[in-house]
Amino acid sequence: MEERDDFQAYQLSISDVTTELKTDLETGLLSSQIPARQEKYGPNRLPDQSSPSILGMMLEQFNDFMVWVLIGAVVISGFLGQMDDAIAIIAIVILNAIMGFVQEYRAERSLQALKELAAPEAAVLRDNERKEIPTDELVPGDILYLKPGDKIPADGRIIESNNLETNEASLTGESITVKKDANRITAEDVALGDRTNMVYMGTTVVKGRAKVVITDIGLETEMGQIANMLQNTEERDTPLQKRLDTLGKWLVYICFLACAAVVGLGVIKGEPIYKMFLSGVSLAVAAIPEGLPAIVTLSLAIGVQRMIKRQAIVRKLPSVETLGCTTVICSDKTGTLTKNEMTIKKIYTDGKTYDLNSEALSAEGVRKSLQIGAICNNAYLKQKSDGMLNQNSWEVMGDPTEGAFLLAARKAGMNKERLQQQFSQLKEVPFSSNRKRMSMIGKRNGENTLYLKGAPDIVLDRCSHYWEDGEVKQLTSNKLNHFKRQNEELSSQALRVLAVAVRKLPKNLDQDRLEKYETDLVLVGLVGMIDPPRPEVKRAIARCKRAGIKPVMVTGDHKNTAQAIADELNLLNRNDEVVTGSELKQMSEEEFRSRIDRIRVYARVTPEDKLRIVKTLKNRGEVVTMTGDGVNDAPAVKEADIGIAMGEKGTDVTQEASSLILADDNFRTIVAAVEEGRAIYDNIRKFIRYLLSCNIGEILTMFLASLFGFELPLIPIQILWVNLVTDGLPALALGVDPAAEDIMERSPRPPDESIFAHGLKTRIISKGILIGLSTLFAFILGLKISGGSLAEARTMAFTNLVMAQLFFVFSCRSEEYSIFEMNPFSNLHLVVSVIISFIMQLAVLYLPGLKGVFKTTALHQGEWLIILVTAGSATILVEFFEGILHKISSKIQYIRIKNDKNESIS
Repeated sequence: MEERDDFQAYQLSISDVTTELKTDLETGLLSSQIPARQEKYGPNRLPDQSSPSILGMMLEQFNDFMVWVLIGAVVISGFLGQMDDAIAIIAIVILNAIMGFVQEYRAERSLQALKELAAPEAAVLRDNERKEIPTDELVPGDILYLKPGDKIPADGRIIESNNLETNEASLTGESITVKKDANRITAEDVALGDRTNMVYMGTTVVKGRAKVVITDIGLETEMGQIANMLQNTEERDTPLQKRLDTLGKWLVYICFLACAAVVGLGVIKGEPIYKMFLSGVSLAVAAIPEGLPAIVTLSLAIGVQRMIKRQAIVRKLPSVETLGCTTVICSDKTGTLTKNEMTIKKIYTDGKTYDLNSEALSAEGVRKSLQIGAICNNAYLKQKSDGMLNQNSWEVMGDPTEGAFLLAARKAGMNKERLQQQFSQLKEVPFSSNRKRMSMIGKRNGENTLYLKGAPDIVLDRCSHYWEDGEVKQLTSNKLNHFKRQNEELSSQALRVLAVAVRKLPKNLDQDRLEKYETDLVLVGLVGMIDPPRPEVKRAIARCKRAGIKPVMVTGDHKNTAQAIADELNLLNRNDEVVTGSELKQMSEEEFRSRIDRIRVYARVTPEDKLRIVKTLKNRGEVVTMTGDGVNDAPAVKEADIGIAMGEKGTDVTQEASSLILADDNFRTIVAAVEEGRAIYDNIRKFIRYLLSCNIGEILTMFLASLFGFELPLIPIQILWVNLVTDGLPALALGVDPAAEDIMERSPRPPDESIFAHGLKTRIISKGILIGLSTLFAFILGLKISGGSLAEARTMAFTNLVMAQLFFVFSCRSEEYSIFEMNPFSNLHLVVSVIISFIMQLAVLYLPGLKGVFKTTALHQGEWLIILVTAGSATILVEFFEGILHKISSKIQYIRIKNDKNESIS
């Protein structure tokens, strides 16, 4: 991307900025100007890996050593006059390539669909018209319209504004809103937070409207520069990638050795070298599951589409498998475990605590407390489309805490706008993290009055009086301690507490030092509000515990609030600990490592604390997921095995650093994603079991025939056909098998666990042997009943091999249950794929044009009966004995668990 000469737009006038950017405030950019600017500056997005072209994906299917060897064999066949073999082999190579291409193309389309989900748009002025365009098409010089709730898509200089306030916490870490002023110009270099005539990518509009001229896009934005640093972090392979890489290497070595043995035995027996070479290459192509990576990718992509329906958007496809290994979920509280909808529950005023119901709203102290909170407020309410005046009809625009005051005041019949209109010359002393309070000063009926709300520990120390039963009384030290105890009592109930106070002011105010009047206050009340837990989260946490996953709360909230929410959600077990960020900082690394298994709640933590938590958990061998929303959370999200960003309140940078985005910011979605991750890994094991068992059967058939001096049971073209018919659709259908009902009752899989664990290697080898023996047996029977007809015997062996694999695919659906215990129609994709494969096999047996190519004969009923018995009996017998063993092992496990429970009770 060619760079524009840098300039500091916040130091220049509006006219100078528009001159520099060569844009017009009245008409905006012209359509004719856009292509050149897009070419110069690039798209307005963070860089991502480009998608492969269709031609590139197609050509990649032929970029394989075995395929080139086959093409070489085709050339040799042509020179030797074996044109039927040459044409048939090249046709199957092309069919295989098409199937591989379709699989990869569908996987790529699935990935593109993820990227395009809810593609954001922006309102701009172009060609003297207001237009909605995708945000990635914005260019410097575009005139952008902003309204409340908008996520700002690029950096820009404000040219017009009306009461514009933005939330820049994603960049500065400061949660208070920033008031913007288009006409305020600062000549010197100032911090980003003080550039009040600018807006920045990734921040949000809280209040007001504006027109902005875009100055920087993509990586040139403030957010983009942070994202660029994160992108330079080295990506690590997932456990699945490592295992498949190792598996692929071993398969190639073993298959080459086996195929070389078959070729060698054939040559020793006197077979032509050319014929054995072609058989060896064909067998190698069939034995090496070259379609495995494509099937894995497509299985992951299909699983990802299922996850989208459950509100989980995956950014990095292979990381889906890592979800299945998750042992710890570190989750934020606000909006993830809770609703992120602050609601006032209790108010302490007039010497007693009121539960906020319709009766309490008539109490004078309650109304006065809500009035102060509504006046001293920067949020506002936006009515929803149902038009009914109830709390659920209003959407809070701004800080949820301030919104809670507005919603409660409206229930009491008070409207913020009308309350503030009763004042003249209303001025604000804003909230800050250092002050922990906010006040509004205005003149009403000729009298100056200050309204204040803030943290109780700060406000109480600034009060000299308190309000009770309509009277102002002196605040004694005993009464002050009483209010502090009330504050602790409300906090212990998981309530966030704010104090509200008021003061009459002198007529002549020092306008430059309004903050000095925030003393000698009259305390009116203590307001307790709560962000209630999501009702579905309690069940999700219980599922985590049954699945052997540790749920951990990591929040910036008060310790009492965090602990109360954790208790309500049953997150804490006996002997579990709640630790604050300050307590964490005092721990040595050794002490932290020794206690980390017992800590389930971290309160008042910083982004640095989050990073330390992730690193320490990983050092102890845990597979960690970590949630985050602000840009400061990005390092911890990036460091986690699975970084999870919030879709609703998360910043672009955090989302770019993440592996997973929660579209609904809900903890339940994390658990659903873990379930899908486990299901996807199960399905990968299923088709690995299927492919390798079948391939062992194919190799063994040829090897044993050569070893015992038989003619080869299969010719090269038949071997390639088996590979095409059985390794395609049925294997793919296994990748979309529904999850087992007990999948979240198992313990997490160790990250270093072999893909062949839990006896899978034994199952693969034993089933491969049975497939090979049954095929060789069918070949021998074919020779006997046909009177030595090699073509007929080969047809029987050829068909037996296909049918044995089609029977076996149903057995691969579960490692726990037999084929008799599962509903075969619970995966209709598999049923349909087997029917299609069977029809394809019938075509090469009975269609005259294909019979000659594949050297087959039409089978009669007796031969079909033999094939169905030999091909099906192995699967049925194995399933029968495995079912018995499963029932025995389940009974033993039940007795063991029951004994363990009895021992623990006693």
